[in-house]
Amino acid sequence: MTNTNVPVTVTQQGGIAQVQLNRPDKKNALDIATFEALIQAQIDLSNNPNIRAVVLHGAGDAFCAGLDISVLTESDAIANLTERTHGMCNLFQQAAMGWHQLPVPVIAAVHGHCLGGGLQIALGADVRIAAPDAQFSVMEIHWGLVPDMGLTALAPGLIARDHLCELVLTGDKINGLTAAEMGLITRVAGDPLKESLALAGKIAQKSPHAVVAAKRLLSPGTHSMAQKLQSESDAMQALMAGENQREAVNARLQKRAPKFKDRTVE
Repeated sequence: MTNTNVPVTVTQQGGIAQVQLNRPDKKNALDIATFEALIQAQIDLSNNPNIRAVVLHGAGDAFCAGLDISVLTESDAIANLTERTHGMCNLFQQAAMGWHQLPVPVIAAVHGHCLGGGLQIALGADVRIAAPDAQFSVMEIHWGLVPDMGLTALAPGLIARDHLCELVLTGDKINGLTAAEMGLITRVAGDPLKESLALAGKIAQKSPHAVVAAKRLLSPGTHSMAQKLQSESDAMQALMAGENQREAVNARLQKRAPKFKDRTVE
């Protein structure tokens, strides 16, 4: 039986590791303990020479519904988002970017909600296989914020700028079929986890040295990524608790239309 007190579980069979977000009662929403557990899983897997591929998925009826609102009340966690605590990332960015940095391929098996930070974690994977009815959304605009967990570093190589702008600026939800058409995910499957494990098994049969080298060669340059990650954090830090951001939160919680102040013309 799965231990629901552990926010992330890691199991290994042969050369394949399964990393499962494990807060099914919260649709695997991301609290601080989950962020820390994801990063620890990345470290452990990176240091395990027997791992050939990783499958990332969620327990229950969702991949990940995004940020747990409790994080916003933990002032120490969000006090200085611009500080680089994990190489070129802050804590939140590392939970997504760590999969991109892992030397072995990572496959995200997506079902149910894949929203906000959950979507950005999925983007950190090398391949995304999703159910046709999975729900994707860049949610941050609803709260008067911007995506700040690596989306600007990871998504541009997958999806056209106009599609990405529409998703980021509206926060609209799309299903797996539309996400596949846009390039946000690799493909759809009736059973994403089964399909992901099958792909991981195929990769695990290849030369591990060749697989690691191929992933490194296919990855975007880290210098440009570092700049984008810093820019994400700078923008988020400037927006947090601003007047319009507070209004966005209050209006959403009160289920009313927001009354924003006009931007300052420079």
